[in-house]
Amino acid sequence: MSQVSIAERFAALHRPGAPLILYNAWDAGSARAIAKAGARAIATGSWSLAAAQGYADGQEIPLEFALQILARIAASVDLPVTFDFETGYAETKVNLATNTERVIAAGAVGVNFEDRRIGGTGLLPAEEQADRIATLRHAAEATGVPLFINARTDVFFQGSKPLDHPALMGEALDRARIYASAGANGLFVPGLVTPELIGTLCAETLLPVNIMQTGKAPDNVTLAGLSVARISHGPMPWITAMDGVTEAAKAALANDG
Repeated sequence: MSQVSIAERFAALHRPGAPLILYNAWDAGSARAIAKAGARAIATGSWSLAAAQGYADGQEIPLEFALQILARIAASVDLPVTFDFETGYAETKVNLATNTERVIAAGAVGVNFEDRRIGGTGLLPAEEQADRIATLRHAAEATGVPLFINARTDVFFQGSKPLDHPALMGEALDRARIYASAGANGLFVPGLVTPELIGTLCAETLLPVNIMQTGKAPDNVTLAGLSVARISHGPMPWITAMDGVTEAAKAALANDG
C-alpha cells in the first residue's frame, strides 16, 4: 500500500462517536507490541520517545535521532504511523517545511503539532501558529502525501485546573477555527477532562477532537458518546511499562548481595 493510501486510511479512522484509540509507542518494539494488541494505528509520544533515550521532553532529543526511531517504527509495523512533532524543531518556516518533508520521508502519515512556546512560556498567538500549520500543509502537499495535521492547543494544559476551563473555551474554539482554516485536520486538547466541555467542543468545531486519556478524562464509552474522534494516552504507556520493569527488577534483585 502506498504512503498516500495509508494516509487516507489513517484520516478515515477519525470518526466522531467511534474514536480511534492510540496507545502511544516510543520505539519499534513497543509499536509492535501495541500492533499485536489490535491497534489500528501507531502514535508516538514526544515525552516517552525522548525518555526512552535518556532525554527530557521539549525537543531535547535531536530531530535526526527521533527520525531514525520514527523510521524504524514505520518499517516495523503494517499500520499508519503518526509522529509527535512537538513544535516542528524549527523557528523559521523554511526549516519547518524541510523538517515536515523529513518526517514524511521517515514514513509518518500524521503529526501532532503544538502551539506552546518550547523553551518559553505561554502559547504562540493563534494567527502565528496558523501560519506555521499552513507551512506544514504546503510542505506535505509538495510531497503528495495528505499528512494528517493534529493541531494541538495547550489552552487547557498550562497548569490550569478543570474549574478554570469554562473560561478558556472561547479561546479554544477560536484557535480551532483558525487552525482549521490554515489546514489542520484535527484538534488535540490535552488537559480537557470535563464531559460537558468536551461535548461542547466536539459540537462547535468542524475538526475531529482528540482527548488525552491519563486516567482523569471520562472513559472511552463516555468519550464516544460525546462525539470524540480520537483518544490518545500520551506518556502513560511508557510510565506504566517502566513501573512494571522497576517492580520486576526489584523482585529479581531481592536477594542480590
